[in-house]
Amino acid sequence: MTPGGTPGAPGVVVVTGVGRYLGAHVAARLAADPRIERVIGIDPPESPGEFADLLDGVERIRVDFESLGGLLADLDVDAVVHLALITAPDRQQGGRSAMKEQNVIGTMQLLAACQRAPRLRKLVVRSSTAAYGASFRDPAVFTEETEPREVPRGGFGRDILDIEGYVRGFRRRRPDVTATVLRFAPFIGSTADTTLTRYFSQPVVPTVLGRDPRLQFLHFDDALEVLHRSVVEDHPGTYNVAGPGVLSLTQAIRRAGRVAVPVLEPGLSGAAALARTLGFGRYGLDQVDLFVHGRVVDTTRLEQEYGFTPRSTAAAFDDFIRAHHGGVVVTRDQLAAAERLVLDGIRQVRAAVREGS
Repeated sequence: MTPGGTPGAPGVVVVTGVGRYLGAHVAARLAADPRIERVIGIDPPESPGEFADLLDGVERIRVDFESLGGLLADLDVDAVVHLALITAPDRQQGGRSAMKEQNVIGTMQLLAACQRAPRLRKLVVRSSTAAYGASFRDPAVFTEETEPREVPRGGFGRDILDIEGYVRGFRRRRPDVTATVLRFAPFIGSTADTTLTRYFSQPVVPTVLGRDPRLQFLHFDDALEVLHRSVVEDHPGTYNVAGPGVLSLTQAIRRAGRVAVPVLEPGLSGAAALARTLGFGRYGLDQVDLFVHGRVVDTTRLEQEYGFTPRSTAAAFDDFIRAHHGGVVVTRDQLAAAERLVLDGIRQVRAAVREGS
């Protein structure tokens, strides 16, 4: 019998990244589980407190990863859930260098602290299907054993490869710990606020001329369910986590009631920069490559090992659409900027045709 009183359920759980949307919801859900005695949220001292209302039952410790030291051992931690990852660089928060510091160096420091925690029996790490990259050489479907055909261009994808490498090293050093790595597809749903949802919320959506990539999404509530089960049950290994089925990009744009604006591939980064000025979020090369090449993963291992199948990609996307019915309110200046984007796209296409003739 484990300290939590239930086979597989830990007594003391540490969750990193509780100052962010995913971490706060995971910590709150674990705190509401009577099988778990204590949930401790770890965040850096400068972390915002916008989700404090969710964390009533969570003990919160503000400390940098580099200062963790023997803290996990002192807390008699049974399980660690590592969610404190940055998916896109933010210039206001230090850009790419700060992102890598948080993702790669922070994970390395956390795993060093985990190695020194003698009671630790479970490690759950958020990963991403971005580990597979996105290129024209990709297979139709990625399994967990598929190696990326090319190193991802985007910083987040490269960070994920480094993080998973550190976890493999930790597994060798601490074979007594059940380590679970969850490669999540992009989140979507009625409550999710991500780069992807902001992309589909634009009045006009830039796409790449001649490309219609296949996409998979994961409903945010299903991500919470898989994370919860990973903590209270034993599921060692690496798992793709995505909604079954696919949507092409054009299908998704039509379902969202938006207008697609085809641009040449080099122009998509410029379109993404324009989207930033419209206030629709940040875009990195990971997102650009996804919108060019797409990505589909096999989820058989998850369904068999967890006995759980997330709702389909189409159902998850439809839930997002219902929650955002009516779309965003676009100001006159934003509309003018969007019209300039359309005209720029047309000019690029015409210039390409003239060059090829």
